[in-house]
Amino acid sequence: MRILVISDIHANLAAFEAVLEDAGGNWDLIWCLGDVVGYGPSPNECADLLRQHEHVSLTGNHDWAVLGKLDVNSFNREARAAILWTREALSEDTRQYLLALPATTVEKRFTLAHGSPRQPIWEYILDEPTASVNFAHFDTAHCLVGHTHMPVIFEEVEEFHSRAHAPVYDEPLALQGRRLIINPGSVGQPRDSDPRAAYGILDTEAMTWQHCRVPYPIEVTQDRMREHRLPHRLIARLEMGW
Repeated sequence: MRILVISDIHANLAAFEAVLEDAGGNWDLIWCLGDVVGYGPSPNECADLLRQHEHVSLTGNHDWAVLGKLDVNSFNREARAAILWTREALSEDTRQYLLALPATTVEKRFTLAHGSPRQPIWEYILDEPTASVNFAHFDTAHCLVGHTHMPVIFEEVEEFHSRAHAPVYDEPLALQGRRLIINPGSVGQPRDSDPRAAYGILDTEAMTWQHCRVPYPIEVTQDRMREHRLPHRLIARLEMGW
């Protein structure tokens, strides 16, 4: 089975559409690692598009905040403004969909979490020490996470010690015989100085992983954000990938 793995769409419809087009329908199922909404201008449209495909989705910290399950004061000013706007823009149908999403799950021998297996909603796995302690918090060989908006692979090399690997794009990576924490990066809010939408392709039969990037019409999303008077910093950062 080929699985399209995405995370952190963040209501960026143009980026999400570009990912689906780039993947070319060459997948059987979507796994979404959370944060369907937040930051961007198209929360309902992104949720609707995701629901048009067979998929498994998690909830993320922005999804929770929009639903009132997290204190918005724990977010920075721009993120907080976008969350409050999203609360008003959210349809009841989208709200009910988001409410039903789990924080973590195990699918086909892969652990899925938004932030980390240790703290699925909020913890960021940004470095080797944080990754190292998280390997003890899942029983499968591999764990898929999002939240940081940066594609990376952490490999357990011994107990409580891991090594980070930068993404190599469009080349399948063999997964067998390794314990890995894999982050596909963000569809709608990349933070690794590359503004292209990021995603991954997981082949559960060949047991391979492939990092992928695709450009999208950033100005379309920016124009929609301006229409809704979302914070300027959130608009500007899209073209920088930070």
